[in-house]
Amino acid sequence: MVESSAPQYDIIIVGAGMVGALAACLLSQPSSIKKAAPLKIALVDNSVATPFNSDQFDPRVAAITEKSRQLLIDCGVWPDIKSLRTSPYLAMNVWDAESTGRIRFDCHDIHLPNLGHIIESSVIVDTLLNKIASLDNIDFICPTTIHQYQKQPDMITVEMDDGTCIAGSLLIGADGGNSKVRDHFNFNCKQWDYQQEAIVATIKTENPNQQTAWQRFMPTGPLALLPLNNQGDLHHSSIVWSQQPSIADGLMALDDGQFCDELTRASERCLGAVTSVSRRYKFPLRQNHAVDYVLPRVALVGDAAHTIHPLAGQGVNLGFADVAALADEVTRARMRDIDVGDESILKRYQRRRKPENLATMGAMEGFKNLFSADQLPLRLLRSLGMSQLDKMTPLKNEIIKRAMGL
Repeated sequence: MVESSAPQYDIIIVGAGMVGALAACLLSQPSSIKKAAPLKIALVDNSVATPFNSDQFDPRVAAITEKSRQLLIDCGVWPDIKSLRTSPYLAMNVWDAESTGRIRFDCHDIHLPNLGHIIESSVIVDTLLNKIASLDNIDFICPTTIHQYQKQPDMITVEMDDGTCIAGSLLIGADGGNSKVRDHFNFNCKQWDYQQEAIVATIKTENPNQQTAWQRFMPTGPLALLPLNNQGDLHHSSIVWSQQPSIADGLMALDDGQFCDELTRASERCLGAVTSVSRRYKFPLRQNHAVDYVLPRVALVGDAAHTIHPLAGQGVNLGFADVAALADEVTRARMRDIDVGDESILKRYQRRRKPENLATMGAMEGFKNLFSADQLPLRLLRSLGMSQLDKMTPLKNEIIKRAMGL
């Protein structure tokens, strides 16, 4: 039984990764509503994030679009992110391993300084948590394990494993693809296995990365090389190599030299030889989408609501867009003096985000199926389509602008 003296919050956010920490920062901002006090927020996580280490790259990176960068600017953390380490990329080269199809996107074609930024997860989380530490209206409760949730008509209470309790009007699940919030409240999900596993690591290459993202589509899965910039040294890239499980297991079993040789061949030496590789990590690729993102007083954001194939690097950006929409609806509720946990408010958030997320997930599924197909007619179609699109500059530029959220 939860004690009535449990500390009261407007919003409890579970999960202090990139999406959850951004949610806390956005929602904590001073209200434009006359005489309205800032929201009181609790941010809860079971472990402390690995801090940024300037001596080595974090294998977990995000391809941050311009739209997502603006949210980081709104939170006041972009200057701090730039002071640590960011890697803007100016171009993207995509090609098909089974044909001559190739396409290049370039920031100069759309008169912008870059197409986006490759940023390590630890850089984003560190700067957001430092910002949170400076805010009086956010309590960061970490590390702690949540023992149980209890939903009541006017609030949700959260009991920690040490017996302490907190209560809030709205609970936000930002606790990732294996969300315990989603599971506890029995959100129905549609999920399927891609029958692929992704290998991530940081590599060093013979030639500089040219501040370009490289992606080669192979029948067994795509390989992406994302450019990193360490104080002007452009010889490092972050890789995401999606492969069938048996092939991924074989690649993980290789020693570093053998793995570098395989990666050099798979990348067709686009950056010359791969000369070294960091520790490798492997994880299964599954798509998961909650049928509903919300229940009374509960909302899911980011990977807790939807996971997507990493081939286009859109996962974190979709999560950031979720947070922006939810924060907007919370502000709308407060302007109308409506409870922030009211189901009608949360359903507005769901109506705004679900169509875009489904459309992006559908597009990624279509790309994956198209490029994994080995039939000759489809290979010819891919080659012709990519070659023709590469020549259609206005259409190509519109595609890249939409991908950037512009």
